[in-house]
Amino acid sequence: MITRLDIENFKAFARQSLPFGNLTLLAGLNGMGKSSAIQVLLLLRQSHEQQLLETAGLALAGELVNIGTARDALCEGAREDHLSFRLTTDSGIQEWTFRYDVAEANVLPLQSISGSGNCYSEALFTDSFQYLNAERVGPRVAFAMSDFVVRQHRNIGSRGEFAAHLLEFTSTLDIASDVLAHPRAKSHKVREQVEAWLGDISPGTRIHLDPHNELDLIGVQYSFSGKEAGSNKYRATNVGFGLSYVFPVIVAILAAREGDLVIIENPEAHIHPRGQVRLGQLLSLASAAGIQVIIETHSDHVLNGIRLAVHQRLISHEVVKLHYFERADGEGPVRASVSTPSIDENGRITSWPAGFFDEWDRTLEQLMFPAK
Repeated sequence: MITRLDIENFKAFARQSLPFGNLTLLAGLNGMGKSSAIQVLLLLRQSHEQQLLETAGLALAGELVNIGTARDALCEGAREDHLSFRLTTDSGIQEWTFRYDVAEANVLPLQSISGSGNCYSEALFTDSFQYLNAERVGPRVAFAMSDFVVRQHRNIGSRGEFAAHLLEFTSTLDIASDVLAHPRAKSHKVREQVEAWLGDISPGTRIHLDPHNELDLIGVQYSFSGKEAGSNKYRATNVGFGLSYVFPVIVAILAAREGDLVIIENPEAHIHPRGQVRLGQLLSLASAAGIQVIIETHSDHVLNGIRLAVHQRLISHEVVKLHYFERADGEGPVRASVSTPSIDENGRITSWPAGFFDEWDRTLEQLMFPAK
């Protein structure tokens, strides 16, 4: 498990240290470094996959993330012509330093590497990893299939494009832990658990998968059960955007195994507030089941779902880390400033930074006490 990430001279970070827990929430203003923190992890994995990280350098362009060139990666106004990442995990500490030589280069040369332990055995560098981009695949009549991605690497795709195939592949397997089980599901099988959790977004949801192996496509339809009978099957394109967008989020969590790392950007996108709260609770349960979860979110409802899970003793407050990103005071280049509010055993935020999910209170105050 990742326990700390130290960043130097990367984008908006001159120097920044971020502790991680079983569940880590990144929040804050737009353009202030939330995505950049996730990009550090993606760059390390991407460079490892391209067999560059250990001997050659940092790959800025690839399937997971495309930063651009060295000029885009180096912190503006950096005093040194290098950037470095230090990763602290259960397996030890590893630090990489990369040279800034050519502004237009998309591979930063490796300057030095040091550390102890075997960080490459961690989930970040293995098949025990899932990443879902904020720009996910929307409603489609059919979705892609890939034996290589799904069956060999058990991956969902960074845009969730293989979510239906992964569900079909894991449908008869049990979820990682009893704590993830939805009370209305008929069994602990992944397929039935996904349907039950989707039912909290859209009541009575049933999923129908129709694989066409000869075309490398899998059809997805939904039906909805009521008290007396079920509905007809509907194409995914005819049931709204939200179900298709949250579908890979729920599949990624419920198909994960103990020790996996799941990174999700904006899990709340296109989901109504009650569903967002339930997502926060599901993410918390996954963390309690031994799955490390890192999310970037703008949703106070997701945060409240996590707080409820802590309050209900479904997850310990000690394994939840909250980070709030904003612009550092001062003129000159943009610099990120990160606050780390803590959460107590009752789910209360013990120190609430200005701007940290407080817009509801600010708006309500203006409505109740309008300016004269």
